Amino acid sequence: MTQSPQDPSHPAPSHPAPSHSAPGQRVVYGDPLTDPMPGTAEAGHRAGGPSDGPVDPQPAPAPWSPEREQAGREQEGEDRAGEPRRFMTATDFLDRRAGSQDKGPATWGWRGAVRRLSGGMISPRMGPAEVAYEQDRSLIQKDFDGPRTIAFINPKGGAAKTTGVLAAGYTFGTVRGGGVVAWDNNETRGTLGIRGTRSTHRNTTRELLEDLERFSDVYQSRIGDLGAFVRSQGDAHFDVLASDERPDVTGMIKAQDFDAVHRLLERFYRVILVDTGNNMRAENWLAAAEAADLLVVTSTVREDTGYSGLWMLDALQDAGYQNLKYKTVTVLSDPSAQVDTRLADDLVEVYQQRTRGVYRVPYDPALVAGSVVPYSQLSANTRMQWLKACAGMAAAL
Repeated sequence: MTQSPQDPSHPAPSHPAPSHSAPGQRVVYGDPLTDPMPGTAEAGHRAGGPSDGPVDPQPAPAPWSPEREQAGREQEGEDRAGEPRRFMTATDFLDRRAGSQDKGPATWGWRGAVRRLSGGMISPRMGPAEVAYEQDRSLIQKDFDGPRTIAFINPKGGAAKTTGVLAAGYTFGTVRGGGVVAWDNNETRGTLGIRGTRSTHRNTTRELLEDLERFSDVYQSRIGDLGAFVRSQGDAHFDVLASDERPDVTGMIKAQDFDAVHRLLERFYRVILVDTGNNMRAENWLAAAEAADLLVVTSTVREDTGYSGLWMLDALQDAGYQNLKYKTVTVLSDPSAQVDTRLADDLVEVYQQRTRGVYRVPYDPALVAGSVVPYSQLSANTRMQWLKACAGMAAAL
């Protein structure tokens, strides 16, 4: 049976007929917060249905094409799931606000002096150096999606590994507010426990390995129980886990020992700084290099120490370590107040080719005395340069 033509005296229903999109074309619906309710005169007017007033003829939509579809997607903007985003989400709002926050008035230099002398009536913005300082602090304070391990390596003694770990522990600890441990992973006996602040106990990695059973229950073991083995560094806001200090003990730390202690520390700390020994063929040294999220090559501005670090990178490259340049940074320490500037420039140049960043830290008598590091006596320049170095480490994690 054929259908009779539509009688012009009986208009079609007010709702529009569903439109048919071209193959692959996405139908975009209106905004439920601003579009009128269906069935109202305004809705009918927008939809092209009958209304009290005359309706201007609407031009026919342009034919669909892949180019028009792509242009529509770019104009509307889509989220990661491929759905159109018609308005800013709550998270977008907070992210935009956080990114536009003013870092506050200046406190450094002449800008800070003007602000203080004027009683805050004149409040200049931060200068470039102070802005960079705040940005470095923000990098160090950033959240990680899990614990991070940084291994300080150089097979030569006297390459500033131990002092580098303590300076980095002080920087990460004070800026992040805790959650940092410095671990002496020497296979026999290291000096991190000697250079760090003393504790009421003398327990080390060796005693912790002998008592690991008490931490086997993840629901019952507590970070407070670990306090019997680590040594708090007070106002520096980090802990030290020393290597074996008993003269009557024989044997060395093995790879499985490293793995067991590392798993435990990952449960209680966010940043783990590993001071390695000088034998890169030792099991625990190789285990630390394998487990590290970032390697830090430490070296003083000396030809033999710089050569040793480069030789180590060659060996790791030959051993098949992947992306070595991008998971490694270099910290060059001045061994004295006067250094060979030409040698320093040569070392910076060659290590920039081998690692993702090179950071120079100055000579500081507080770090080279060989005794307990007095963190409060570190010079302002030392703290500033270590802040930059640790910000570079955090950015690489």
